[in-house]
Amino acid sequence: MIYVSHLIPDKDLKTIIKKYNVGVESIDFSISDNLDHLQESINNYRKKLKDMGNPPLVLHGPFLDINPASYDSLVREATMTRFGQCYEAAAELGADKIVFHSGMNPYVYYPEYWADHVSLFWREFMEDRKEIPVVLENVFDNDWKLLMDVYRQVDRENFTLCLDIGHSHCYSDIDVLKWAESLAPYVTHVHVHDNCGDRDAHTGLGKGTLPWKRTLEFLPETEERTWTIECPKTEDAEICCEKLCRDNQKGRA
Repeated sequence: MIYVSHLIPDKDLKTIIKKYNVGVESIDFSISDNLDHLQESINNYRKKLKDMGNPPLVLHGPFLDINPASYDSLVREATMTRFGQCYEAAAELGADKIVFHSGMNPYVYYPEYWADHVSLFWREFMEDRKEIPVVLENVFDNDWKLLMDVYRQVDRENFTLCLDIGHSHCYSDIDVLKWAESLAPYVTHVHVHDNCGDRDAHTGLGKGTLPWKRTLEFLPETEERTWTIECPKTEDAEICCEKLCRDNQKGRA
């Protein structure tokens, strides 16, 4: 299943959903103001989904000012609360998955201790949350091995990884192909966009230097592994839909 991030206007997303038969990845429940009025936000987004034809749904979790890797007890508590609210929204809206950022920042955390520490957060968070799949996404992560360490230490059936290929291409010294090849067995969701390796541009596939065809060969769309097109411009989202839907149709032929 392919989803499109709700970074683009409602009317454009509605058109894309109808044209390409894709789902939507909502960012509404990553925003603190919406979480402060959770039930109202859930009701409002349910109406949006109905207007768009009730497409399949993935939620993107909160990430600003909070961090599952934090050593500060109050920040950790706030993170647990906000993530819990997002999980509640996902349950009410029938979301297929939730995407959360890893929180790794190589300029802040020592890699030798990071995976052990963040795994403690996720084991606690996932303890009584067994229904909705949770996927951990790389952002500033430089080394794929740390994410794999977290996956193995958390060891929950509904806890896997999200590989953001654009982030790997611009934030890591390790080639994105190596990321894809190494993490493929543990990745059940993929964020798809392009850049030139210098910044996180979130452009359409083919507009940057990311070897996206070769990368996605390691991560084919399956019933378990889903993709989200993450572009803030409608034209770029459509470029990705054209490329991915065309390639997937060829693969099924």
